[in-house]
Amino acid sequence: MLFGKLLPREGNFFELFNQHGGFIVEGARSFILLIENYGDTSLREKYTQEVGNAERQADRVTAEVNRLLHKTFITPIDREQIHSLINAMDDILDLLQDATETMLLYDVRKMTEDILRLGDLSAKCCERVQHAVSLLPKLSDHEAAAAAIKTCEEIDKLESDADRVMRAAMSRLFREETDVRELIKLKAIYEQLESISDRCEDVANLIEGVVLENS
Repeated sequence: MLFGKLLPREGNFFELFNQHGGFIVEGARSFILLIENYGDTSLREKYTQEVGNAERQADRVTAEVNRLLHKTFITPIDREQIHSLINAMDDILDLLQDATETMLLYDVRKMTEDILRLGDLSAKCCERVQHAVSLLPKLSDHEAAAAAIKTCEEIDKLESDADRVMRAAMSRLFREETDVRELIKLKAIYEQLESISDRCEDVANLIEGVVLENS
């Protein structure tokens, strides 16, 4: 019994998840401002830096979660769930930063309506991810568990919406864009933006598993 009391317990995994979720939302909001103000070079630089800052801060949270996993004997949820969840969350911000950098590297001159639509859906997915993550410490409460499942279902719907927008955007791009270089640039950006909602759905699926096992 004494040995059990001396073992490292719990850690602050839920708080770290919540911090990471906050950085995901920060990065997504800065990304939306970036594409909305893309024609203004000073604002473009400002919001690009903000996306990068959010990604770096989230990386530090991910590293802390992985460090705690090595030090904590008894965790609040399954260790593999913790590892998979924090890494799936980290993938979201990595893709936001990748999309930001791709626009600059490819010298994209202007944003299309389809980029704005996909960006908006991605940002909404990111906000729902943060909300779902914030409910994890309360899973013993039936209402909180139900709210987490509902939020995950909302993410699934947003991801389906992003799929539809992506298909329509690709169809329009190949029918209407005559500059091959622009076509290649925009195709890559559309695919990256759609991947953000895919990663959010991955997080939602992981959270649903946690809820079902622990509520």
